[in-house]
Amino acid sequence: MSTPASEFVLDGQGPLYRQIKRAIAKPILSGTYDPGTRLPSEDGFTRIFDTSRMTVNRALQMLADEGLVTRHRRNGTFVAAQITEHAVMELRDIADEVEDTGASYTYQLLQRRRIKADKDVAGHLGIRPGSTVLYLQCRHLADGAAFVIEDRYINSKTVPDADNEAFTQTPPSRWLLENVPWTRAEHAITALNASDDMAHLLNVPTHEACLRVERTTWLAERPVTYVHLTYPGTRHRLVGRFTPGG
Repeated sequence: MSTPASEFVLDGQGPLYRQIKRAIAKPILSGTYDPGTRLPSEDGFTRIFDTSRMTVNRALQMLADEGLVTRHRRNGTFVAAQITEHAVMELRDIADEVEDTGASYTYQLLQRRRIKADKDVAGHLGIRPGSTVLYLQCRHLADGAAFVIEDRYINSKTVPDADNEAFTQTPPSRWLLENVPWTRAEHAITALNASDDMAHLLNVPTHEACLRVERTTWLAERPVTYVHLTYPGTRHRLVGRFTPGG
């Protein structure tokens, strides 16, 4: 099955190669095209977008690097399986993860409240059980669909300024990266089935397989934050890349 040129629309935002990347990625991520669908050739895209072959090649290579398309020198470019990769060993703004797929990012703050830390949270944050911490629950969306649910606990002793931040406009992951230096991070990855509440938030069936990243970050010896990031398992995979001695 071929793809009509009308499906690929530039949004007018940023460099042309990134606009082309988003224009191609959007119908792929929305499910308009099944895996294995043949996309236009480089020459075809140069005509669709009225640009150079070099610009198109750059956009297509970015899509290939992110696993959205596969490229074959003689056979052309095809839609790959729709699985989003996440670099487990990196601390990234979730908005960047979403936008790197070519999707439009939006954010919802679902809860913001002070709570008493249970034994598990207290252990990760190096405080006594029953101590007060700032709890935030957020939903991050890609093209309007739930991308990941964030359950975050912030140690107010290490980050007192967080108590004065509303987080209604700025996601906590971004705010922390911009305002709090970190020196160490620990990751744990688990698989779980979505509870009724989590299934509702992710818009997936109850008991759907999910991936959860649990992460604690420190500033020197002081824990900064402990977070659960829960992804729909069928649409995401977690990737770690290593070098010898690294």
